[in-house]
Amino acid sequence: MRGNHKRDTRPELALRSELHRRGLRYRIDANPLESLRCRADIVFRRQKVAVFVDGCFWHGCPQHGTRPKTNSSYWSAKIARNMERDRLNGAELNGAGWTVVRVWEHELPVDAAERIARTLAG
Repeated sequence: MRGNHKRDTRPELALRSELHRRGLRYRIDANPLESLRCRADIVFRRQKVAVFVDGCFWHGCPQHGTRPKTNSSYWSAKIARNMERDRLNGAELNGAGWTVVRVWEHELPVDAAERIARTLAG
């Protein structure tokens, strides 16, 4: 489990590099709302956009999410809790006027950056 980084994962770094190349500036690993105990991977404060780069395993990707055969009841419950937490945090941020963008780790950084740029443009 030590190999699982909370921030600066390969998909995050690739996305941040692409966003920076496009001239977009942002905060990393930041709390969008003080009242919410949640940190977004990339935050555009002025535009109120929070970007989360989700791992396929940890967040239950419908395309690539796998379920381990060992201790499957624990992992199924863990992934279900992660998905519910993501849903609740997204609803809370939306309610406070923020736009939430979720990027799967398997998405191409160029495609994800384009989606984020369109969101920022309005």
